[in-house]
Amino acid sequence: MTAQLSQKHPRGLYVLFFAEMWERFSYYGMRAILLLFLIDQVNGGMGLNASEGAAIYGLYTASVYLLTLPGGWLADNIFGQKKAIWYGGIIIMIGHIILAIPGGTGVFFLGLVTVAIGTGLLKPNISSIVGELYPEGGARRDAAFSIFYMGINLGSVLGITIVGYLGQKINWHMGFGAAAVGMLLGLVVFRYGSQKFLQGFGDVPPAKIDTAESLAKSGSDRKIGYGLIALLVVFLTTLQLTKTIDMTTAQGLAQGAGVIIVTVSAFYFLFILIAGGLTPVEKKRVLVLIVFFIAAALFWSGFEQAGSSLQIFAERHTQRTFGGWEMPSSWFQNFNGSFILIFAPIMASLWIFLSSKGLNPSTPVKFALALLLLGVGFFVMELAAKVAVKGELASPLFLTFTYLFHTVGELCLSPVGLSSYTKLAPKRYVSQLMGIWFVAASLGNLIAGLFAGNFDENNVQQMPALFNQVTLFSIGFGLLLLVFWKPVKNWMGGIK
Repeated sequence: MTAQLSQKHPRGLYVLFFAEMWERFSYYGMRAILLLFLIDQVNGGMGLNASEGAAIYGLYTASVYLLTLPGGWLADNIFGQKKAIWYGGIIIMIGHIILAIPGGTGVFFLGLVTVAIGTGLLKPNISSIVGELYPEGGARRDAAFSIFYMGINLGSVLGITIVGYLGQKINWHMGFGAAAVGMLLGLVVFRYGSQKFLQGFGDVPPAKIDTAESLAKSGSDRKIGYGLIALLVVFLTTLQLTKTIDMTTAQGLAQGAGVIIVTVSAFYFLFILIAGGLTPVEKKRVLVLIVFFIAAALFWSGFEQAGSSLQIFAERHTQRTFGGWEMPSSWFQNFNGSFILIFAPIMASLWIFLSSKGLNPSTPVKFALALLLLGVGFFVMELAAKVAVKGELASPLFLTFTYLFHTVGELCLSPVGLSSYTKLAPKRYVSQLMGIWFVAASLGNLIAGLFAGNFDENNVQQMPALFNQVTLFSIGFGLLLLVFWKPVKNWMGGIK
């Protein structure tokens, strides 16, 4: 089936596949050990409590994706996608090198900030070029994103396995250093592969090829943009002064970041709709992107528990010893990437088969299915938590099946969402709106980190109720999206 999907695809797709694979090696590898390093009090970690560590973890993962919005803007207006990817990769590598230096708290946080900035510049633009390779759209583009998505998850499996082992079993900073090596390999692949197979793609910023009419409007649009930024600053300052949010602590800053992400996203969509120079059809498509943004944020807020609450559950409450050998708890996160590699070609072929029969679910329905499967996965974790509250270690099968349901849900949402955003976004805003797609992941990661802060070692009894909350919320919104899928599909203006 994989061969069926990959035939006649341009070689540039595979350049992007391997470049993204190594970038994800570095990101997911480092992410797998980040929370463990933050809360480790024995083997040279930072020794934070679970709530502080989870808040910092959530802030980092949220920042990585939040910064894809300015990263997309820089590509659309200044660098072009190709240069943005190259500069972003270099900054990521430098960040991981800083993390590999055991230089104390200040040096460590400098490394985190550097990695987040670089990822924000690289991440939305590499996905945008994949879309550019398929101007005709259709099922072939969707299949291309499925192939590309396999590269993401191959990097995830390799990164979690290698970086997770080095970090947990040998030395935390050696694990962070391995992530830097992965990014270096990604840079090499992209540098030489793009020169040969990506000529003419992502070279010129879309803003520089706008029509004279759109350029004439840019002055007034810029004024509206500055006005919205000023309103945003005033709004957030007011919240801080009235103590509605507190940005002086890690947890307060994490909660404040949630307000920032929601507000920035709302203001950006408002700007696009009011001052973006869009046609009525384009405006309806942007409204669809807003619906997908909300659904994706909700999905990732549950799915990204993989690195937070599910990681804590694997470490503290799961049976991991087999024949005298103890499996690193971070390896459980490998189940997702492994299941992706198994099921991605199957799912992509399934959509093509259903399309040939006229039965392919629309994108809103696929998003709804993703949320329903997420809820089923957390129902399994609720059952596992009921074992843990008895003081027993839960079977690893609970986490295995949770990751299986979540993975199938991810395949209903993430490759489909990537493809939809490149198809529905107005061309001059494609990288910025791709950035917004990742901002949804930012919001989800932040919520996941804050949720994990509730996993107090001294109050294990609350775990079943916490997992039950996610179950009900996910299934509820999934059912709501199923009810309204037809109007959302109509707003897509014939794009499938």
